[in-house]
Amino acid sequence: MSLQVEKLEKNMAKLTIEVSAEELEKAINDAYLKNKNKISIPGFRKGKAPRKMIEQMYGKEVFYEDAANALIPEAYEKALEECTEEIVSSPKVDVTQLEAGKPFIFTAEVALKPEVTLGTYKGVKVAKAEVEVTDAEVDAEIEKEREKNSRTVSVTDRAVKDGDMTVIDFEGFVDGVAFEGGKGENYPLTIGSGAFIPGFEEALIGVEIGVETDVNVTFPEEYQAEELAGKPAVFKCTVKEIKEKELPELNDEFAGEVSEFETLAEYKEDVKKKLAEKKETEAKNAKEDAVVDAIIAEAQMEIPDAMVETQQRQMVEDFAQRIQSQGITMDQYMQFTGLTTAKLMEQVKPQALKRIQSRLVLEAVVAAEKMEATEEEFEAEVAKMAEAYKMEADKVKELLGENGKKQVKEDICIGKAVELVVASAVEE
Repeated sequence: MSLQVEKLEKNMAKLTIEVSAEELEKAINDAYLKNKNKISIPGFRKGKAPRKMIEQMYGKEVFYEDAANALIPEAYEKALEECTEEIVSSPKVDVTQLEAGKPFIFTAEVALKPEVTLGTYKGVKVAKAEVEVTDAEVDAEIEKEREKNSRTVSVTDRAVKDGDMTVIDFEGFVDGVAFEGGKGENYPLTIGSGAFIPGFEEALIGVEIGVETDVNVTFPEEYQAEELAGKPAVFKCTVKEIKEKELPELNDEFAGEVSEFETLAEYKEDVKKKLAEKKETEAKNAKEDAVVDAIIAEAQMEIPDAMVETQQRQMVEDFAQRIQSQGITMDQYMQFTGLTTAKLMEQVKPQALKRIQSRLVLEAVVAAEKMEATEEEFEAEVAKMAEAYKMEADKVKELLGENGKKQVKEDICIGKAVELVVASAVEE
């Protein structure tokens, strides 16, 4: 394998990667062996036709795509190891030569890590955050605890109201025709949750149990199912059950059940203390963000779009994993919210850009201050990880490997950079 690197504008580069004709030939033959049992040739039993016969009938390029797909990942990984530039995006791959008997050549367009020119990073000015807990905030926190300790009771003597937990049957129609995915039976729906398209839940308020009602709504213009986007629909709905929350009384007995305190007054005081601690943490985090924002504003860097897009995709994938752990697929989430992948990517773009800018300027501070992570600091961080994952420290190190160890040390240095710039900041 050989590699050529051509630097482009805006911190982009084109990697031209060449794989030998011999390696290509082996990949083509591997593709033949993998696929021959699926191909029928007159006069031969399945899986027995020679490669040349298959190529004569289906074209000599019949195995090229599988061969390229097998070669590209491995060749690209080798190119990354050989490349001296720091690549910070997924590659945009384009095959430029693919022909038996000749080297296989493809290009990968990638983003390179931008250089950062720091401005002022010590003594930046930020607004002072006031930490104060009001009685209203204490009452709101206690109300949340009452909600957690509420019990659900069935309601049969009134119609649906906002906040009710209902069970419904529904079927949706567009232009009088039922559409796929628009029917549900015994479906649990909390009114006001925003789980359905706008207008649906509100229309059920005032509906009584067992009475079929027509709910008229319009699908959002950017609804994920294009055939429904922007169209008016009628849902025939029947409310089968209504349940509501019954909150416990706010007294000493309640305080004793939800806390270690015997009186409501003591419980309230503890809630106030914990809210103050929470606000202090939030103020600390807000100060850190404000300081980093000020440093970003003073710095100069040209961030390539591909780097931002890679970060966006990572954030969307992380979000998908989080909601999947809660039993919701991305398809279901998109259907419930009317979002699309493109819309979600656009929503996370500002946060993706901020993450990149923050990391880059803090790495630049690390370099400017010649910060390093000591072995003692690394061992302490591994000990924390071992405790969190209930593992032996040696096992954590084994799983980290050299790249993981490097990443942990880099993160330790980033933490030091944050401490330095925050400690030197001036609150006004």
